[in-house]
Amino acid sequence: MKTAIFPGSFDPFTKGHYDIVKRSLDLFDRVIIAIGHNTSKNNRYFELDWMVDKIKEAFEGEERVEVEVYDELTASLAKKYDAQFMVRGLRNTTDFEYENSISQINRYLNADLETIFLITSPELAPISSSIIREVHRYGGDVDPFLPYKV
Repeated sequence: MKTAIFPGSFDPFTKGHYDIVKRSLDLFDRVIIAIGHNTSKNNRYFELDWMVDKIKEAFEGEERVEVEVYDELTASLAKKYDAQFMVRGLRNTTDFEYENSISQINRYLNADLETIFLITSPELAPISSSIIREVHRYGGDVDPFLPYKV
């Protein structure tokens, strides 16, 4: 069974993230959306339990998608779930530079973990969680950018 993890803080989980997972299902038997604790980010904007529920709601009926919360190295999490692949979405070259470094370290920590980069669908490339948080913070409508209602 080909298992992939899709790690991130997902604060919030956007239509861009959703698109990456849906496309990953064409490549893998199982995709684990892994919500991790990012030490470079102080506090979550959207409550973790609420986000887990919303992601599960977005994939309701899709048995090959799982949602897990973790607080460990992503490479260790992959070993725990026997995931051979890690999926990452790339919106631009800045994302590539950042993700490339992380994938090399993860490969060092877990030689069996291969990172697969998927280029974001063009219409979703401008969407980022940080922009969504800012729009929401100031009362803007974020529903068009999310695969669920806020």
